Amino acid sequence: MLETEICEAISSKNLIQFTYSGSARVVEPHLFGIGKNGVATLSAWQRGGASGEGWRGFHINKISAFELLDEHFEEVRPGYNPLDTTMTRIICRI
Repeated sequence: MLETEICEAISSKNLIQFTYSGSARVVEPHLFGIGKNGVATLSAWQRGGASGEGWRGFHINKISAFELLDEHFEEVRPGYNPLDTTMTRIICRI
């Protein structure tokens, strides 16, 4: 189940790769929860992909070709908010 894999990646600080709205992405997953719109959402630092580097929110219903990578990230990125107010419920986080 994708939710479980995302939480495992967050816990182990593994990079993940996936396709989102037709574009390949590589991200450092930081937080997963339910957004105010009721959609399960991953908050992650995008290292590479169609929209460049930076903080992004990904609706998991638009994620395909999910892959847990062997590479790890060590540091929490600046600007990370473990109490993200765009989420009504946080499922897992760093």
